Amino acid sequence: MKHIFILLMGLATTFSAFAQNNNSEKPLKLSDSLRIAMPQVVIIGKRDGMINKVPGSGTVLNQQEIKLFSPITLNEVMRKVSGLNIVDEEGAGLRVNIGIRGLDPDRSRSVLMLEDGVPIALGPYGEPEMYFTPSIDKMVGIEVLKGSGQILHGPQTIGGIVNFFTADPPSRQTSHLKVMGAGNGFFSGFGTYGNTIGKTGFIVSFLHKRADALGPTRFNLNDLSAKVKISLNSRSTLGIKLGYYDEESNATYLGLTQTMFDTGGQDFVRMSASDNLPIKRYSASATHQFEIREGITLKTTAFAYTTSRNWQRQDFSFSSSAPNQTGVIWGSQNVSNGAVYMLNSTGNRNRQFEVAGLEPRLSIKHRLFNFENELETGVRILYERANEQFIIGNNASSATGTIRDKEIRTGTAFSTYLQNRFNITPRFSVSGGIRMENFDYERQILRGRYRINNVNNVIRDTSIIANDNTFAIIPGGGITYAPSDKVNFFAGVHKGFAPPRIKDAITSNGVPYNLDAELSTNYELGTRMQLGDFANAEVTGFILDFQNQIIPVSNSSGNLNATGVINGGQTLHTGIEAAFRVDLGAISGSRNSITIESNITLQNSKYNNDRFIAVKGQAVNIKNNQLPYSAKVMLWNALGINLQNGFGFRVSGNYIGAQFTDELNTQAASANGRTGKMDSRFVVDGNAFYKISKTNAVLNVAVKNLTDQRYITTRRPEGIRVSLPRMLTAGLEINF
Repeated sequence: MKHIFILLMGLATTFSAFAQNNNSEKPLKLSDSLRIAMPQVVIIGKRDGMINKVPGSGTVLNQQEIKLFSPITLNEVMRKVSGLNIVDEEGAGLRVNIGIRGLDPDRSRSVLMLEDGVPIALGPYGEPEMYFTPSIDKMVGIEVLKGSGQILHGPQTIGGIVNFFTADPPSRQTSHLKVMGAGNGFFSGFGTYGNTIGKTGFIVSFLHKRADALGPTRFNLNDLSAKVKISLNSRSTLGIKLGYYDEESNATYLGLTQTMFDTGGQDFVRMSASDNLPIKRYSASATHQFEIREGITLKTTAFAYTTSRNWQRQDFSFSSSAPNQTGVIWGSQNVSNGAVYMLNSTGNRNRQFEVAGLEPRLSIKHRLFNFENELETGVRILYERANEQFIIGNNASSATGTIRDKEIRTGTAFSTYLQNRFNITPRFSVSGGIRMENFDYERQILRGRYRINNVNNVIRDTSIIANDNTFAIIPGGGITYAPSDKVNFFAGVHKGFAPPRIKDAITSNGVPYNLDAELSTNYELGTRMQLGDFANAEVTGFILDFQNQIIPVSNSSGNLNATGVINGGQTLHTGIEAAFRVDLGAISGSRNSITIESNITLQNSKYNNDRFIAVKGQAVNIKNNQLPYSAKVMLWNALGINLQNGFGFRVSGNYIGAQFTDELNTQAASANGRTGKMDSRFVVDGNAFYKISKTNAVLNVAVKNLTDQRYITTRRPEGIRVSLPRMLTAGLEINF
């Protein structure tokens, strides 16, 4: 990995030097604006009006919108985006679970997650789980795309793309400090310092965040990052970003049983007191942007990161006769499968991931067929490696012991893409594109459990190597039409694609599972409207038609009888998303802002072909059943007032409809808490702030879960998670 990283960084630096030496024009005059845009990949774009060029549904949240939440977690902000179901896991937002348009939210597997245009999942192809989640404290913007523009990015082109923006270097010396505190030891402190000296701009940021008991969660994290922008000459710019992330929490798989939830009083008990999840991440990227000539730009990005995730988890059983018990019992022994018996051993899931990639991207403005055209094309080479060990600890708090499983999974991906937008008229454009994905992967099993001489689960060293390949052609296209400056219509269709995880596609005996790639055909039709400076709206209808949807059956998705995923067959997602914002103050001519915002998603996600599941010896057809964790109705509303005297407040409410948690759409709750219908809920948050006159300081006070609702947030991975109670936070933000 070290050599790959050095090679990629060297390529980017060498290319930058070459461009500089071959362009002797006068140096670039730096902008007088506060922030200087880094040369990085964007999905929609930050400039006003860019969204109208996108032939699909998209949302861009800027820094001011994020601040209105005074957020503790990323989850609070993402709920503002229509079509997104955000599932809280531990209350601290350390692991984001995003489901888009009825797709399974487990670990955000169906979403392409980026930070400043660079992938951030453990393994973008082979293991796209979000065990590392960027902290909302650092973000100055978020863009979400759900339309056909996804084919320019990949490999996930099914649900959507989420791209987080961090602050770029300022044009002059600037410092920023933001602190927030609450009860139970919660604290967040974030600071930045940046400047531009000559042709080089830089910004350094540091985040420290911790809590003793945010619900059931104790955590401590430090996040250090830096960005540097070097203007090499009038046509050539180099951007470099470095990051270090260190987190430790008592994250656990084990949740409450149904009787524990019904009885109450144990919502945030730490059932596995010694469970511990440390995460370390090192990252680096470099992007060189070179304007070859007017209208032709080459942007080359090299990136590499490593993530370690060594999860210590105490073993447990539902059987009262299980050996090696500690004597600690949770739940009710009077109910079948209603008690959890803690065992005096651990299963430590230690995993280390390495990712490196190189992507040159060419943008060309040209005149084909005598139309104004915009072409974007590029290639990407990506390498990823996962090193996994399962270690059996000999007591309830042991992080070391006997290695039971050990394997190495590697993958090399090559992709290329091309998309052209024909601007037929200034108001009408047609875009079409294609993406090719080729992923070669290998699973090398060095130790595992096998059946030997009629004895099961014999642990032994081995050397099993198996490999396979996934190849796909992914087309997409769309149109935009603006009959006036106030109205924009769009329509799009594209192929959805997601490669199978390596561990799922090859068995532990080295046999390829023939697990298909996840494939769908996605359609969108919608409109965006802008009425002066006081109102805007977007309405989108969508269809996601899956030829094959991959259905999680892993522990993290709440299934204990199987591992990995399976070919789930045909599913159909249909729905309508609508969002609007109105400023009543602007309508009346007042200098005070009074805004009403709302978004609603109405959707139906179901199995639309015969699929039989064995239940107590009987084959049950789940055709027309709802997909797990796909609410039919989602609603977010907000009322905000911003007064000229510096005071302001906002109250928001989030409604999530009822959800099933398994394919059988089981209504009754299971005793262990893992299946059963989850009731709808409506949660209200409030935030008030005051801009201190003649300063750059803002005070804010926020109340989360204002009405103190108690509800089940999820029944995954292994039991019930309960919502956080009412929570008061206070913060101060200042620029100087």
